[in-house]
Amino acid sequence: MAAFHFELVSPEKLLFSGDVESVVAPGAEGQFTVLKDHAPVMTTLKPGVVTVAGGDGKVEKLFVRGGFADVNASGFTILAELAVSLADIDVAKLDADIKNAREDLADAKTDDARQTASAKLAQLEEMRASVG
Repeated sequence: MAAFHFELVSPEKLLFSGDVESVVAPGAEGQFTVLKDHAPVMTTLKPGVVTVAGGDGKVEKLFVRGGFADVNASGFTILAELAVSLADIDVAKLDADIKNAREDLADAKTDDARQTASAKLAQLEEMRASVG
């Protein structure tokens, strides 16, 4: 397979930059795979796992919470709202965060507070589902 350049950037840092064989991303309309010479496309991302396959056979999985994906002649770039390597996620801490978010939702007194707590809980549960 031929390689192409891929970058995954979050507001905090550059999480990945290098030549890869393929990338599977969670597009707003469903997962899509990018290979070398992919047609140009720009789309939004939904929360999910980005799977990066390098030429050496190594596969890296990163969780993204929304963002944008841009495929063009120079490669593929993801600008993520939040991104973290699945290997770096502390499952015990994530489970505790989910428990706290459920309590926050149950304790919410206003519609605004309920909506905020519900969104946070949904994001944490999406990340937990991605970890397995």
